[in-house]
Amino acid sequence: MRKTTRGLLIAAMLLASAAHAGGQREEALAANVRASLQRALADTAVTRTAFRERADEHAWLEEMSRRLAKRIPNEAERLEFLTTLHWEASRAGVDPQLMLGLIQVESGFRKYAVSPVGARGYTQVMPFWLEAIGSPDHNLFQLRTNLRYGALILRHYIDIERGDLFRALGRYNGSLGRPEYPNLVVGAWKRHWDYTPPTRSASASADVRS
Repeated sequence: MRKTTRGLLIAAMLLASAAHAGGQREEALAANVRASLQRALADTAVTRTAFRERADEHAWLEEMSRRLAKRIPNEAERLEFLTTLHWEASRAGVDPQLMLGLIQVESGFRKYAVSPVGARGYTQVMPFWLEAIGSPDHNLFQLRTNLRYGALILRHYIDIERGDLFRALGRYNGSLGRPEYPNLVVGAWKRHWDYTPPTRSASASADVRS
């Protein structure tokens, strides 16, 4: 009886997590938007974060790695993931911590996650994007490919919605107009991944701005 109950609970948890997996809806892209996304997608890969200072990079990686350790136990894999995510999110103009919240909700940090509607990988990218802005031979389970697509798609939706993050997240999930998914992502972002730089970095940033 206990095994049956445990099995039902596990099944219910899996179904609940799958309900929030990505389901972007295919829409016609203007020629200039398509060309811009294609150029961004084709940019050269970079194997570092977007931080200018090594001390800032080290502090961020150390803290995020600590928070992510239970979800991605292998340290080398975890650091590669975080380094790649920071670069790809930053180059797309998306907060890396927001991307961590999105990935937590979308895939639970499972590299090979596949949703009931066919979305793939960490950021749960729908395969129609391969034809829309990429190439059929792109592997959406490859780390950088998946994170690059995910960050660019979210940036595209933020632009469409003129900076309205909640509507952009709704588009990302295919649930535009409903609050559940945006609230989940923003909640995960703020509860688990919000990050305040060390005092030294904050002071340096203030000096640069002045």
